[in-house]
Amino acid sequence: MISGIFGKTKPINYVLLLGFLFILYWVVYFYLNENSSEPAVLVLQSLGLLVLLFSVMVINFVVNRNQITTANSYVALYFVLLILLFSSSIVDNNAIFCSFFLLLACRRLLSLRSLKNIKLKIMDATLWVLVSSVFYDWAILFLILVYIAIYIYEPKNFKNWLVPPSVSVFVLLSYAVLILANNEDYLLEHYQFQLENIRDVLSDWKLNTKLIIYALLIAVTALAVFLKSGKLGLGRIINLRVISIYFSISILVIILSLMSGDLPVMISFFPGAVFLGKYVEMIKRKNIKEMVLYSSAFIAFFVFASDILIK
Repeated sequence: MISGIFGKTKPINYVLLLGFLFILYWVVYFYLNENSSEPAVLVLQSLGLLVLLFSVMVINFVVNRNQITTANSYVALYFVLLILLFSSSIVDNNAIFCSFFLLLACRRLLSLRSLKNIKLKIMDATLWVLVSSVFYDWAILFLILVYIAIYIYEPKNFKNWLVPPSVSVFVLLSYAVLILANNEDYLLEHYQFQLENIRDVLSDWKLNTKLIIYALLIAVTALAVFLKSGKLGLGRIINLRVISIYFSISILVIILSLMSGDLPVMISFFPGAVFLGKYVEMIKRKNIKEMVLYSSAFIAFFVFASDILIK
């Protein structure tokens, strides 16, 4: 039944997913975290919710435009299930905005495959990465992905390698805004790249266990997808390689951010959902596909229910 619904790209699929996300967001916000209900805070949280809902639509556009999957909604479904699995991340506006801008950067990098307007796309991707780093400083490591994408798609043109360092406009614009806000020291205070609380991170066995299992699951799924991707076109395989590097960098950023007391796990949901959705798409037997989808939904709801009971 689930494969019959999400095996296509009908509008009802996204109505269901967005409606579920909307309800989940406010349940987590008011019940699990017991956050403030002041109007100003609710307006800010509502903005974060709108960006999160829009992210689902952007993900659908990216995977279909770049033919990462066929015409189905499995990636969007798994994106929502991963949010359910790490439900506390849904009300972290910094993680939502950081994830959204990294998604926009990845969209531009994947479009390099067309070999059109390469320098403009590299500049856009670099700018989006820099904007994402405003919300989590370690996200600036995704500039590595920009250089890897250049190496994969168009390495022979030396001018392409000079585009990311030349994007100084972001710094100039940021500094101009900070001067107007009378907060010139923000950039120096924000980009601290602290590596503290290592003992606290290692001692949090519950969080570590969930992250380790999650990272291993996506890694194994990605390996299975690559092993089954022999018949795919070269362009699709290259896109999957870029997304696998995206996931690897996101795990590194999550680990480094943990040492600073943050948990931007949401930045890894897009590549994780891509590999989970792609794996389900490759399953030929319908009964096995249904079993995998039902198991995935059950595990996500079970973990969410456990978090509620523990709370």
